[in-house]
Amino acid sequence: MKHRLTALTCAIGLFFGAHTALAATNVTVYKSPTCECCTNYVHYLEKNGFTVNAINSDDMDAIKKRYGTARAASCHTALMDGYVVEGHVPVRAIRKMLREKPAIAGISAPGMPQNSPGMGEEKPGTLTIYAIPKGKTQLTVFSVE
Repeated sequence: MKHRLTALTCAIGLFFGAHTALAATNVTVYKSPTCECCTNYVHYLEKNGFTVNAINSDDMDAIKKRYGTARAASCHTALMDGYVVEGHVPVRAIRKMLREKPAIAGISAPGMPQNSPGMGEEKPGTLTIYAIPKGKTQLTVFSVE
């Protein structure tokens, strides 16, 4: 009886531990209400397990200025777990950032690269993702996806 109770307790612990580990990351995405690729990117994040709160804005320049992404700008700006994600950044790079927790403001795929999520067919190994440092230092390469 004692062994069954211990096994049951372990099973319950594993279930809830796994459930917590698999919990979706909450993301706020600021986007233009008229940009179809922004909507595609929101759907891409949702398909990859993120819980997205999409907020339409007619003044994306102000959003980029507020979150320090103007120097690495794209068409939408996302906030998650204390980081900013600018543009069509692949989930692989986002998960790497969330896992490693670097001392940066966030990451970016500047512009609107055609080989990025939400913009067309992804081509692995061709998309440079930049780290957005805190402060005014230069962007550095975070990963190539």
